[in-house]
Amino acid sequence: MSRPSRSAALSALALAAALALPTAGPPAPARAAVHHIGDEAGVLGEEHARTHARLRRAAQDTTGYPQARRTASLAGLEESQRRVNAGFDPARFGRFTQFFPSPDFGVHVALLPTGKVLLFSFERVESDPTKETGPTNTVGPANAGRAWLWNPAAGTGPRAFRNVPPPVVLMPDGTHSPRPAPFFCAGHSYLPNGMVGVFGGNLGGRGGSGARLSFVFDPWTEKWFRNRDLAVGRWYPSVVTGADGRQIIMSGQSERGTGTPTPVVERFPALGHRVPWRPYDIPAGVPAERLRSDAPFRNDYPHLFSLRDGMIYGLGRDADQQWLFDPVGDVRSELPRRPADFRGYGSAVPLPAGFRGPDSVLVLGGDPRDPHTYRLSGGRWTTEEPRAFGRTQDDTLILPDGTLLTVNGALDTRDYGHGPFNPEADPKYRQIEVRDASGRWRTGPAQRLPRGYHSNALVLPDGRMMVTGDELQQIANDPDIGDGMDGSIELYEPAYLHRGARPALDRVPAGDLRYDTAFQVSSSTAEDVRRAVLLAPTTATHSVNTSQRHLDLRITDIQGHRIALRTPPGAADAPPGSYMLFLLDARGVPSTAKWIKLGTR
Repeated sequence: MSRPSRSAALSALALAAALALPTAGPPAPARAAVHHIGDEAGVLGEEHARTHARLRRAAQDTTGYPQARRTASLAGLEESQRRVNAGFDPARFGRFTQFFPSPDFGVHVALLPTGKVLLFSFERVESDPTKETGPTNTVGPANAGRAWLWNPAAGTGPRAFRNVPPPVVLMPDGTHSPRPAPFFCAGHSYLPNGMVGVFGGNLGGRGGSGARLSFVFDPWTEKWFRNRDLAVGRWYPSVVTGADGRQIIMSGQSERGTGTPTPVVERFPALGHRVPWRPYDIPAGVPAERLRSDAPFRNDYPHLFSLRDGMIYGLGRDADQQWLFDPVGDVRSELPRRPADFRGYGSAVPLPAGFRGPDSVLVLGGDPRDPHTYRLSGGRWTTEEPRAFGRTQDDTLILPDGTLLTVNGALDTRDYGHGPFNPEADPKYRQIEVRDASGRWRTGPAQRLPRGYHSNALVLPDGRMMVTGDELQQIANDPDIGDGMDGSIELYEPAYLHRGARPALDRVPAGDLRYDTAFQVSSSTAEDVRRAVLLAPTTATHSVNTSQRHLDLRITDIQGHRIALRTPPGAADAPPGSYMLFLLDARGVPSTAKWIKLGTR
């Protein structure tokens, strides 16, 4: 194993010194309180009553982990971040900007083609970050989900968020208690009409057990729709959209609980049912179907990718569970064993490949002892350039200019370097890392909060990056634990936003675009444009991001304000759906993106 570069090591040491905070004594035990809201619901309404119950729990929970401690911790993180980041030139490393409260933990995120961001997770059952916050083992009404929309165009205050609660369901847990669907720790990906398919969730008990739930979220009506239950329960499954626009669902712990992963593979919608294409094609009551081939992953949340050969690549956490799935022939075959050993939650990214869809995947993170990255290409693995240090629970994104950026991370699940359920964190995990076009990594500025397990990040249409997630750190650093704003969001501006004015993208086609077809966009700065790229939106959880994709578009002509482009060759290069189109100048500065729709029925 190679050692980090001297500059990276010095950077980490400097950060550690600057971020060191005094550690308070161990907190007193907190008492979890669960309130029944039935009586209040008749007077106030179910949603209002649930809010009251949550605030009562929050008030009681502060006795075990007092507000003063949360406030002081957040202030210390803010000051140390300011000191450290003053040494990073934004034009080379970018910068973190706004940090603001969110009403959701952001365990799951999805950028919608409306420009809004869907966040969903669970109702907390504990506000002491030294204890388990979520209702993983809870049976009954407290085992509930929640969801919100953030509208970046509306700013960062409470009015920028809108509650979009999941449907109320009766779970087969013997309690006969209705509650908002506990769809947290599900799997998800996009349908061609921009809707998000969400599959699985938590039945409760037995260390977390799989629910058969199946939903879509419609970004156009901003509502959830329930579909027919899956064939099996799934707790921590993965989902990917194939070249035909249908979603492939694999893995997840079954109804029997943790330690019982299901090998069953399902497809949504089932053959014989139309793939949702138009905004008004809303799947409701639509079934999935079981495939003949199986996926016997021993561990949950495998990485799934649909690459340009039309195959689904299933990269398991175990080194010997690397498989190739043919969604048309419905067969599974072996891929070579990955050179690294078992990997926990860590990133995997389909690498940009120019004008074609991706044909290789970079696997990174998931092992705090291994900083190397591993590339699968042409049916073989190679060991690539290492990052500065190993980390798990990290999130790696493709930026519009094709560079990769890693944010978030920890030593292990719930462990930031000082033992599990201890909010004190090794400061190095707050630093980003950036991979340039030559494949070399360098460390950059520090984010406000450490964010590990359940952390998330995505690229917004304006080129900024949104960072959220990790309920432990969010409640440990909540400026007001009683105000109902449990989470937080931080915004990062990549270096390209500090290199001068952006090129303009004024107009794009409104209708569906066929593959391998010419189209035009307009730009008042067309003479400055050097690249046009498509970036797929992100929907992610648990370091699993099956949706992101980066393609260059051919520029065939520039005349005045008109730029002639050509769409990707086919659906295997870029599965049908909504993409962000960016124009870039010679410095790599991107325009603000506009959405286009690839593929026709």
